[in-house]
Amino acid sequence: MTSNLDFDVIIIGGSYAGLSAAMALGRSRRKVLIIDSGLPCNRQTPHSHNFLTQDGERPDAIAEKARAQVLRYPTVQVLGDLAVSGESLDLGFAITTQTGKKFSAKKLIFATGVKDLMPDIEGITECWGISVIHCPYCHGYEVRDEVTGILDNGDAAIHYAQMIRNLTDELSIFTNGPATFTTEQAGQLEKHQIKVVEKEIAGLKHHKGLLESILFKDGSSTALKALYAKMPFVQHTDLPEKLGCKLTEPGFIEVNAMQQTNIPGILACGDNTTPMRSVANAVASGNFAGVVANKELCAEEF
Repeated sequence: MTSNLDFDVIIIGGSYAGLSAAMALGRSRRKVLIIDSGLPCNRQTPHSHNFLTQDGERPDAIAEKARAQVLRYPTVQVLGDLAVSGESLDLGFAITTQTGKKFSAKKLIFATGVKDLMPDIEGITECWGISVIHCPYCHGYEVRDEVTGILDNGDAAIHYAQMIRNLTDELSIFTNGPATFTTEQAGQLEKHQIKVVEKEIAGLKHHKGLLESILFKDGSSTALKALYAKMPFVQHTDLPEKLGCKLTEPGFIEVNAMQQTNIPGILACGDNTTPMRSVANAVASGNFAGVVANKELCAEEF
């Protein structure tokens, strides 16, 4: 296949998944453009964990090192900009950025992550990723044995409780209103001495994102050092949908085992495709997306 397209692959999103995809493609001598707006979802998180060789490292340090390594490959470049629109072409796709630049490529990889939607609770945004956390694998060991809470209800709260009980004996569930546990679930919580607090939450008292206590609308408060919460989310960009990519019922970009979307030539990787949100998983899925994109190009050009 021959064409006058600008790049072999455009990667939208230059965090862990996007950079990992770019490395695989750069090592295959593919001409790659990464478009990145510079707003990763973990930008407040002080340390990354559960990632071999990088355990305890700052997420921005990991990304900075990754970017430097990827840019050693001369066919890869990074553009600090925001992709705002896209269109299908006869032999690929075109992307237009916020600054009015337009680029074309044979393949697209969306590594755009997701945007967490914070509830109307004062202080929660400032604590997100620091002491209000989503994943016991990413953050749980660091708050082991601390006074810990779960902000959730019903089945989701039970799932969290099962996962966290091994990390602390001081665990409470804050339902922010009437609890919705079944009789069996309530019995399980009582058996494991997990308190359920149904008071409505007014806010979180914290110091620079480090949680001190949870404040209730009735004027009372409870000391707390860590709070697990699963936030609702939306895709960081609607470009995949506008190009025809399907979303799953929970709102992730639907991909197959090869990180391919339902639109030929468009792949996706990282947090926008899976509830398993971690740096390690983003790197793994990004690497695979880059390999698959190159495989497609090789087959088409042979």
